[in-house]
Formats: sequence, C-alpha cells, structure tokens
Amino acid sequence: MSFSKQYIKLVDRFLPSPFVIALLLSAITFFLALIFTGEEGENLFQQSQNILGFWQKGFWELLAFTMQMVLILLLGHTLALTPFFSNIIKKIASVPSNTSQAAFLISFFTIVMSFLNWGLCLIFGAILSRKIGENFNAENKNFNYGILGAAGYSGMMVWHGGLSASAPLKVAEMGHFLVDKIGVISISETLFSSMNIVISIVLLIFIPGLFYFLGRIFSSNTDYSKLLKPSNKEEAQIDNSASENKAWIAYLLSGIMVLSASFYAFDKWNTNESIVDLNFINFLLLSFGILLHGSLAKFMRAVNSGITGVSGIVIQFPIYSGIMGIMKYSGLVILISDFFVSISTATSFPILTFFSAGLVNFFVPSGGGQWAVQGPIVVEAANALNIPIYKIIMALAYGDQITNMLQPFWALPLLGITQLKAKDILPYSFFALLFGAVIFIIGLLIF
Repeated sequence: MSFSKQYIKLVDRFLPSPFVIALLLSAITFFLALIFTGEEGENLFQQSQNILGFWQKGFWELLAFTMQMVLILLLGHTLALTPFFSNIIKKIASVPSNTSQAAFLISFFTIVMSFLNWGLCLIFGAILSRKIGENFNAENKNFNYGILGAAGYSGMMVWHGGLSASAPLKVAEMGHFLVDKIGVISISETLFSSMNIVISIVLLIFIPGLFYFLGRIFSSNTDYSKLLKPSNKEEAQIDNSASENKAWIAYLLSGIMVLSASFYAFDKWNTNESIVDLNFINFLLLSFGILLHGSLAKFMRAVNSGITGVSGIVIQFPIYSGIMGIMKYSGLVILISDFFVSISTATSFPILTFFSAGLVNFFVPSGGGQWAVQGPIVVEAANALNIPIYKIIMALAYGDQITNMLQPFWALPLLGITQLKAKDILPYSFFALLFGAVIFIIGLLIF
C-alpha cells in the first residue's frame, strides 16, 4: 500500500471532527493546568473549580474576533460568486488543454486570490477547478481531477501572508488582546516586510510549477462524469420592482461605504496610525460585494449560499477562547513559554515556532483561533529571547497555513463544490506541504 493511501486510511479512521478536536484540546488544557499550576494550599476540588472559572471567563473574550473571522470568510465567499469573478473564472477555464496546464493555472490564480482574501481564494479555486473539470469532461479528455482540486486548495498554504491574514491584522489593531505585551504591530513590519514579500513571490512561482510537474507524472483514467454534471438549477426570477433588486440602491450604498472607507484611511494616514486591520478589510469586502453583485437581493442570495460554511467558526472559536482563558489565567502560558525559552536560541526559536504552529494547526484548524491559543505563548518566549515580534508572528502564520495541505477542515467548501473527497486531493497537496515547508524554513533562516 502506498504512503498516500496509508495516510488517507489513517485520517479516515482516527481523525475526529474539528468540533470534537476542540473539546479534546479543552480537556487536555484543563488537565495540564490541573497538574502544573495551582496555588499552595488548594485542594483538587478548589483548583478544578478555579480552572473551570478561567475557561468560562475566557469563553466570551474573543466574540468580536469570532465575528471578524466569520465575516472575512463569508464576504470572501460572496465576492467569489459575483459576475466579475465568475467571468474571470470562465476565461481562465478556457485556456488549459491538459492536467498540467490546468493545475498550473488553478494554483497560480488561487494563490493570487489568497493574497487578497482567504475566503475568496477558497471559493474561487473550487469553482475554477470544477469549471475546468467540466470543460475537460465535455471534451472527453483524460485528466486527473484530484490534482485540479489540490491546486484549487493551494492558496490555503499562502493566505496567512496576505491581506486577510488573521494574526498580522489582529496585532495591527488598537487594543488587541496582546497589546500590553507587544503594542501595535503595523502590517508594514509583517505582511509588507521584505521577508514576507520575497517568500510570497517564491511561492507564487514554485508552487504552481510543482502542480504542473505533478500533472505530468500522475495520470488518471477515472471517469468523473458523475461528479461533473453541469447544474441545471434555474436561478429564481427577480422582481425588478422590489427595492432590494434595484441596482441604483446597491451602487449608492456601496459608493457611500467606499467613500467612508477612504475618509477613514486618509484620517489614519494623517495621524500615522495603522490603516489596514480586520475591520477595514471586512468593510471593503462588504462594500465591493454589494457593488459587484449589483443588487441587495443578489448579494443576500450569495450570503445565504455561503452561510453554512461559517458554522464551524461560530461554534469553535468560543471554545478556543476558553482554552486561551485557562492558559492565560492559570499561568500555564508562562510555564510553556519558559520551556520553549529553555530549549531555544534566537536562531532556532522561529523555526521551532513554525513547526509547532504546523502541529497545532491539526488540532486548531483556524488561523485566528490558533493565534488566540498560541500567540500568548510565542510572544512571551520571543520577548524573553529578544527576538523581533514581527518575525515570530510570521513564523507562526507560516506554520499555521502550511499544514492546511494535510488538514481537510478548510477544504470542506472546495470538496462540496467539486464533489471530490479529501482522499482525492490530499496525496497531491502533501507534496505542496513538503515543498512549501522548505521555502518557509529557508526564508526564516535567511531573514
């Protein structure tokens, strides 16, 4: 049995659902706090009661952050469904004539979209993969649909270095939850640092090239016709007399929103404050989503089609926030950071952060949730080792995104659109993980 088949078999058999994983992590954190923390003279019952109190206290501390994450995925989804992006997808889909060309183009444009918004890249890559698959199927061509799906997912190994990056945008906000430890870190130090720009360009060149190579060496004679039947569902008739369907209302509203965003950005620029944060990105996504759909009714139809994709964030983020509460208020975060400091140097800690973030991502499959849990740990350790905070933030971001190529949580929207299964794409995305990890590690060592 090949490695990829063994991996798929293990994942299918042993990997629980993301919700169950969040609950298991909560239990593990509880017992770690119970064993390693506590005040002198406390009995087991008192200590357990205190830890549960920490969990409940932390549970509600990131509700605003949760809503930011919900919106950045949902609004990215709605943007991908606009006629503007649909036309781009159709034009790209008409270009390739074989799996190699298709995989290269899908990966390239998905990565480009990931720099703009991770929700947009997810849906854009999924729709583009399916559209090219439908074209090939109609032309009776032999092609590897699994590679196309994996290429459509490749943006999720790059997104945390783009404009919707959870950790860099969060620390750019005034009053973020670690502001007392690190202050406000501008995106000029993280996303627009020379390190991130160089790494992003290298990924944009070499990851699509990798998928081109995979398309050359992995052939497939599988019949995908049942998966790629074009949808015959008719779009609901639009009553143009209804106010929510009038284009001028959508254009007026989006114009006012864009104008408001411009005034806000100019005001921040005049006072030398950070302009781009999660709220600003979400406001622009909402503005352009309404504008490009052309009516409020069409925009809301796109919102309704993507709303189920954010359910995991709504339920799981408060649980991760509860984990953060236990770690912060019990003192467990200090103990863990002290351990990392004891085994690390200024050179090795960014690499250790990268690998640990990649591991944590299997259990906390959310960049925002992972920053909430792991951010306090790496910040404490980085301060103790006198390592630039911006570099540790990006090391965590790189580790978080790279193991998305083996963590199928965020692939669910893509799998739903393409009708592929996780086992169809993971054997190929695994190669992207290995290739990308080398690029990230070299980048962290050089810079």
